[in-house]
Amino acid sequence: MDWTELRREFPVTKRWAYFDHAAVAPLTERARRTLTEYADELANNGDVHDSDHVRRVEEVRRRAAQLLNADPLDIAFVKNTSEGIGIVAEGLRWRVGDNVVTAEDEYPANLYPWMNLAERGVELRRVPSREGRISLDDLRSAIDGHTRLVSLSFVEYASGFRNDLFAVGQMCREKGVLFFVDAIQGLGVLPLDVQQMPIDFLAADGHKWLLSPEGAGLFWLRREWIDQLHPVGIGWNSVLDSRNFSHVEFRLKPHAGRWESGTLNVGGILGLGASLELLLAIGIEAIAERVLYLTDYFCERCRQAGLQVYSSRRPGEASGIVSVLVDDVGAVVQRCREAGIVVNQRAGRLRVSPHAYNSIEELDHLVAQIGAGS
Repeated sequence: MDWTELRREFPVTKRWAYFDHAAVAPLTERARRTLTEYADELANNGDVHDSDHVRRVEEVRRRAAQLLNADPLDIAFVKNTSEGIGIVAEGLRWRVGDNVVTAEDEYPANLYPWMNLAERGVELRRVPSREGRISLDDLRSAIDGHTRLVSLSFVEYASGFRNDLFAVGQMCREKGVLFFVDAIQGLGVLPLDVQQMPIDFLAADGHKWLLSPEGAGLFWLRREWIDQLHPVGIGWNSVLDSRNFSHVEFRLKPHAGRWESGTLNVGGILGLGASLELLLAIGIEAIAERVLYLTDYFCERCRQAGLQVYSSRRPGEASGIVSVLVDDVGAVVQRCREAGIVVNQRAGRLRVSPHAYNSIEELDHLVAQIGAGS
């Protein structure tokens, strides 16, 4: 892969060395072009070509299914990860005394929906990490006979720790517990095959590693759970023959489409599809190899510069997020911004999250700026 050539797909490189894909990623050129063309189409033609938009949305669904190695019918488009989590949190038929197990340091989107179940008698158990790592044994210890579900991120947003989804899912299977994955910090940059992973539900927005517009995300569930979840957010598009508006018959779609309640964010979904096209053409395995190479390089340069990396770099635990300990993280973020470098801060640490198109030269420039204030 010619990674230098790939940079042509990212207009952001003309102005910035961008290392904040774990927050909001810049759009690919093809996603930008797709959004512009869609806006022009609506401005000039209104809904004249609506059937073509419906067809193109289904093309994007097929690309999303290819990304996950899933059946397209098991994927619903959602506006964000939180909506996907809410489908499960509000849809499961809870019993008083049930509990949900998650990590102490999860992103709030993967905490508040479960906390909201307290009035129904459901407890949220938050497992502390150990130096940025989540222990499988600690998770196991938190599970008991009343645990209904474990909910974890693919990659932890602040530390960059990559959870072993197979090991956690296998443990859940053995204990008869459901497994939900917030995949937003890994999907698009790390392989995830839902046919091989013992997980039950997954959600991710497209605006991070999938390099897509905000407001267009994916929700996937294992087929056997479709009728076990109480359908929430039902609307005109949740039923079979949904575009036959004069015929009202409450027959929910027998697949994930029942959660696409009404009009979709078509422009955002088409933009997502454009970036998916690029990522799938390159190959997620190749992207993962490149991103891990870049983050390994960055960690080594930090070590040479006397900087302390907080994130685990063990095989299987490393990701595209590297967290660095610095004295005044706000000042470092600002200094980098003034030097044309975009980084961020989470949990009082500097967070660096490169994508495959970033370069070694950009990372060298970043390390120089981090160390400039020391």
